[in-house]
Amino acid sequence: MASAVPSSGFRSCLIVPTLAFGGTLMALMQTVIVPLLPDLPADTGASPGTVSWMLTTTLLSGAVLNPILGRAGDMYGKRRILVGALVVMTIGSALCALTSDIGILITARALQGTAAAVVPLATSILRDELPPHRVGSAVALMSSTVGIGAAVGLPLASIVVQHADWHALFWVTTGLGAFGAAISWWVIPQSTRPRTPGRFDIVGALLLTTGLVGVLLALSKGTDWGWTSPVVPGIGAAGVLVLLVWGRHQMRVREPLVDLRLAARRTVLLPHVAALATGFAFYANWLATVQLIQAPEATGYGLGASALVASLCLLPGGLTMVAMSPVSARLSAARGARSTLTAGALVIAGAYAVRVFTSEQMWMIVAGATLCSVGTGLVYSALPTLVLQAVPQEQTAAATGLNVLMRTIGQALCSTVVAVVLTTVTGTAGGAVHASLDAYRIVFGLAAAAALAAAITAAAIPRTAAHPAETGSPGSSDRQLAGVG
Repeated sequence: MASAVPSSGFRSCLIVPTLAFGGTLMALMQTVIVPLLPDLPADTGASPGTVSWMLTTTLLSGAVLNPILGRAGDMYGKRRILVGALVVMTIGSALCALTSDIGILITARALQGTAAAVVPLATSILRDELPPHRVGSAVALMSSTVGIGAAVGLPLASIVVQHADWHALFWVTTGLGAFGAAISWWVIPQSTRPRTPGRFDIVGALLLTTGLVGVLLALSKGTDWGWTSPVVPGIGAAGVLVLLVWGRHQMRVREPLVDLRLAARRTVLLPHVAALATGFAFYANWLATVQLIQAPEATGYGLGASALVASLCLLPGGLTMVAMSPVSARLSAARGARSTLTAGALVIAGAYAVRVFTSEQMWMIVAGATLCSVGTGLVYSALPTLVLQAVPQEQTAAATGLNVLMRTIGQALCSTVVAVVLTTVTGTAGGAVHASLDAYRIVFGLAAAAALAAAITAAAIPRTAAHPAETGSPGSSDRQLAGVG
């Protein structure tokens, strides 16, 4: 791997914090809507099912655009695509701030989903612009922004809902988005790296979009529409069929959107599988913790806390993910990203195993959720490093975009599983039906199993793809990529 040509001057010192800010914005846009959902039906005149599309549409657009914009970044310039994604996200925020029409709001939230492409694009930019010995720590910090954005977004939205009109929240995100786009355009240099030549695979992009929307729509809305209805399995099966057609197209086209031959190599495929499993485990922590803390005291286990208190309980976990980023970089430098991924997944599995038996007191819940974030910080920092080490430099944005896509699919699957478990394993308290404590224990057990599967997958990644310290080879650019100076 050729060594990066570092940028010079004052702006080069701002590259990492600027990209990290963009990553925080991405997570912020995905989470700020959650505390608003109970009030939006009355404010918009729409049904709760229709309002829920404000969450679903962001997930769908983000998942679809990750590999597409990643490929576009490799071909047309990563700074250009990254800034464009931030601008579209900002336009979506402004539209949300200006209207209460549910149709426009759903469309605007789809525009906000473009921010999901920021993380893979930023990761690729870091590889292009930083000297190799700084890439590992910078990528680790970039990955940790997912946690801090989610942790900050929930209490921010809760505070706004309590003290102001909800439109004010989107004016805040509009200002943050405009600042992020402007500072990114000013700070991020136009890469001198050669771009991937050829034509953009429009047919492949359309097929991938159609297939992913079908699969993710079935996963996301199955609980609302009913798993026994013909619509859900029909849409899901159609999505899978289209993805199979897309895969055949990718194998035949000269310049594919995603190089499936490269993606099928164990060094690339296994990190993607681990990303799917850890995406499930990460999202279970967020979903279950908030609902567990807000459950009524009459259930015998719930704390009856407000949405603000519940969201603040996740803040230590978000801060922990940031604090773990340099630890992850040092661990990857010493033992390799493969070992970091394995260790992080085992920490998550252990944390959930403990949570199965300690979910009845606030401090235990917060401690368990934070310990899950410790493992997630290690995993999310190691995954992009493994992908960067396994793919050519001209395909880094597309490959990391696919890795983030797998995390998103894991989150969508988790959302469905959690909803099913919490609505079927129930009990009666105070004259109302609520999820039982056993339901949460089942969720934690499933999340522990997913994390354990990620650890097993990580251990199966070939050592030749891992850090040279694991293979006994001498220092190299890959060792520098992991964070060794």
